[in-house]
Amino acid sequence: MSFHLPTKKNARLALLMERIQEDQELLQLWKCANMNAVDRSGINDHGEIHIRIVANAALRILRLLVKGGVEPSVVKNHGLEPDDAEVVVVLASCLHDIGIAVHRNDHERHSLIFAYPKCRQLLQGIYNEPALTVITAEVMHAIVAHNAKETCLTVEAGVLKVADALDMKEGRSRIPFEAGKVNIHSISAQAVDAVDIEEGDQRPVKLVITLANSAGIFQVDELLRHKLQNSSIAGHVEVIARIEGELERRIIDTYSLA
Repeated sequence: MSFHLPTKKNARLALLMERIQEDQELLQLWKCANMNAVDRSGINDHGEIHIRIVANAALRILRLLVKGGVEPSVVKNHGLEPDDAEVVVVLASCLHDIGIAVHRNDHERHSLIFAYPKCRQLLQGIYNEPALTVITAEVMHAIVAHNAKETCLTVEAGVLKVADALDMKEGRSRIPFEAGKVNIHSISAQAVDAVDIEEGDQRPVKLVITLANSAGIFQVDELLRHKLQNSSIAGHVEVIARIEGELERRIIDTYSLA
């Protein structure tokens, strides 16, 4: 499995990533989830590639939040360290969609069936009690709360929810589009050329979405907005959509998500 993250000096995260790399059960759960998502349901990828994108995005967002003075919930509420918050968001990213192996509907709660024992297994020896149970509980909350309608009670859960919505780059909705399921969602997804996570000017995090044409505004305004507004980090994130395509009459050049 080729799954890499910039662990930097976070030794616990580095060890966790080594274990994830070697976990054949987890790899197979990603494959089973993707089978139900892509081959059986005709929706976009929810397998290993999606997990890589979300985990890297979540880690990047969390580090920018911490740099900008935002205190992670495991630090504020449990007296742990920012490095432990990184473990929470990465592990939650890796486990958040494995419930699709059971069913796409209500998959957030199906994920808990596999995620609870897998979480404790992967963290065994990295954490002792009570921290082991704290990290596990925080991961479980983030998994459930990545549903767009679910309330995020922690910074880490909000990070996962937003990171999950950022897997929108061109081609990520290719399967439903090519299968003939052409709708505003699939068309708008084709218009997203790039997603960049940067240090913000007014807020700790700036999400810059580069669009080929204005159809991509739907992806930003309806889908990303919904998840961001129902996250715990909305006040710390600014979103800018830039339209750079030359094949249409411009309606707007830049769109800012308030």
